[in-house]
Amino acid sequence: MITIVDYNGGNLRSVKRACDAVGIAAEFTQDPDAVAKADKLIFPGVGHARSAMATLLRTGLGDAVRHAYERGVPTLGICVGAQLLLDSSEEGETQGFGLLPGRTRLFRLEDPALKIPHIGWNELRIERPHPLLDTMKNGDEVYFVHSYYLDPTDASHVYATTDHGIRFCVALGKDNLFATQFHPEKSGRLGLGLLSRFASWDGTPC
Repeated sequence: MITIVDYNGGNLRSVKRACDAVGIAAEFTQDPDAVAKADKLIFPGVGHARSAMATLLRTGLGDAVRHAYERGVPTLGICVGAQLLLDSSEEGETQGFGLLPGRTRLFRLEDPALKIPHIGWNELRIERPHPLLDTMKNGDEVYFVHSYYLDPTDASHVYATTDHGIRFCVALGKDNLFATQFHPEKSGRLGLGLLSRFASWDGTPC
């Protein structure tokens, strides 16, 4: 069973429907004990980083996510759920979990033809292998909705990038933690494949 962290961060039902579509047993919960004791964890989100983090801290779900990661639970972060794993975010000058060193930054683009928020399909560039990316290759397209981007400090944590005025990280990870700026649940066959691989992933990065 996969546990989906429900912190009123949006997009939970889309993630649950995507799991259902590929036969993955998943349920969402607001119970910190259930999150802390989960066998597998999806930490999704759409919305404002500062309000999301405030809810996570107030409810105890933030501590539960950290506890699950520290005991080796395979964990998948998505969009805001990925951004909050870094040290901080420029969105509301928010302190993150610090599970991976780095900062979430606002797009500042010189080309007026490039719109923010960045919405739509972009090509992946695979920077290093990971079990969750096994069936993806350079040039495959995945779906994005965001105004802020991941900027991890350590290049060894970067697994995939894309371009939108700048080249930026769209998949990062360490040990039993993997996270994407793109939305697997909205990325068609490729995204569903990633969720299927997560369901069988033991938390080993390679």
